[in-house]
Amino acid sequence: MKWKNRNLRELADLICGNSDLSKPNYFHYRSSSYLTEFFEDCDLDFVHDGSTRWAWVASRLEEVLAYPHPGPSVPPEAFIRIIRALLDKGEAQEGDPDRSKALAALNVVLAREGWGAFYDEHGIGQLRHIATNTVAQKANPHRPMTPAELERRDQLITYLNKCSEDKLIEEVLLPLFRQLGFHRITAAGHKDKALEYGKDVWMKFTLPTLNVLYFGLQAKKGKLDSAGVSRDGSANIAEIHNQANMMLGHEIFDPELNRRVLVDHAFIVAGGEITKQARNWIGNKLDATKRSQIMFMDRDDILNLFIVTNLPLPKGALPQVKEFDPFDEDIPF
Repeated sequence: MKWKNRNLRELADLICGNSDLSKPNYFHYRSSSYLTEFFEDCDLDFVHDGSTRWAWVASRLEEVLAYPHPGPSVPPEAFIRIIRALLDKGEAQEGDPDRSKALAALNVVLAREGWGAFYDEHGIGQLRHIATNTVAQKANPHRPMTPAELERRDQLITYLNKCSEDKLIEEVLLPLFRQLGFHRITAAGHKDKALEYGKDVWMKFTLPTLNVLYFGLQAKKGKLDSAGVSRDGSANIAEIHNQANMMLGHEIFDPELNRRVLVDHAFIVAGGEITKQARNWIGNKLDATKRSQIMFMDRDDILNLFIVTNLPLPKGALPQVKEFDPFDEDIPF
């Protein structure tokens, strides 16, 4: 990532807490030793050398921004730690108890580079890439969840139990894959089955080397099993496997390149459970054909990824607030 010098200087001024007579300062003033301490808190071994503070900090920021990072919509992890430390609510200054003014001042600088900062539900500073609306954080779906996250997970389970297949794609899968860094996500929909060719969604993913991979997604709302005749609410895994193969063999049109391209990888996504027998069947099938192009996700994968990436729940998953009715007999007076 390459930032303009002007923006590096202004961000360095905020970290140093330099005051300006023309506007109030809402950041903690840091002398030489406190700058070293600040970067230590960010797990960086930078030691101030006694030179001009803002110039030294700007050089360190430029160095951090050059660190390896997953893609254009995710900055280096060290830079995310710097922003979080800068927005620490424990460093609130006089006249800004909730740090809203500090956040606004920081966003003036970040917005010029296509970023925005905000506080999440836990009061921790986060970065959002404005163009893709993705939150810059490394999601670990296998970590322990907080009570609040478990509550949101239960609400999402209730939603998945009642939503349609189209709603699963539009309200859950599309926001999830956008957050995970995929782009140019296009949903085929279910109105015209003849033109679907096994694809519910196709999307692109840009590697750090700037090479582009194309992904197709076949989604099923219910359970995937290996029964000879699919039960109500279930789909046969062999049928889905055939659709995934059809997806890989059919070209898609990329309007950004104005040419047709083949799908590189296929996702099989189940809104319900993928049974043990179905997993064994598709595992043996993929192993026999050496097909690394086909991957699958079940309900638990969707739930964990959706919650740890801190995505807002679909509207239908939020608890409904009952409107006040003065004539309701159940309301005690």
